[in-house]
Amino acid sequence: MQDSKHIEFYFDCSSPWTYLAFSEILPLSLRQNLEITWKPILVGGVFNKVNQDVYSFRKKPNKLKLKYASDDLLLWSLLRKLPISIPKIFPVNSVQAMRGCLFAIQEGNLPQYAGNIFKSYWQEGLDISNQDILLDIASQSGFNKNQYQEFIKSSYAKNSLISNTDELINRGGFGSPTLFYNNHMFFGNDRLSLFEDLLNKELL
Repeated sequence: MQDSKHIEFYFDCSSPWTYLAFSEILPLSLRQNLEITWKPILVGGVFNKVNQDVYSFRKKPNKLKLKYASDDLLLWSLLRKLPISIPKIFPVNSVQAMRGCLFAIQEGNLPQYAGNIFKSYWQEGLDISNQDILLDIASQSGFNKNQYQEFIKSSYAKNSLISNTDELINRGGFGSPTLFYNNHMFFGNDRLSLFEDLLNKELL
């Protein structure tokens, strides 16, 4: 039985909406006394299996929806006081970066590492698929570069990321960020407010 004060946060650093949610999930967890289980995933793997509409939209976007999404992203970034700009390299291959999140969990330092990844990509426009950039981020996060590099190349890291991704799909998830609380699923940055309101009113 899952503890009622426990949440699972499935995420991929390649999403700006996930960056917004990540910046809020820690403050929310402190306000509500919630323990977070971090679940790094590969959102491309999710899209490939259960949400290929994302690719169709990228190839032939609805201009009205695209404009609304851009405006919405700007408003949320202002609300969260989090400058976000779309990098030149988008979408990006986040496999190595997300395996690094697994290493960060092992080292007990996920928030700092993931925060550095998000900032490097969504604020500084750095290519987080680049090995040298990732090693610099690992170092900034207090990790041993050699241990980090060895881990992200390991079969354990590969299999763990695949396992988390498949787990999200099997639970009905279709993108990032996705939060689970007592088997209730909340998808998207904007659902964090709904989640907290429900908690405050003891409706979950």
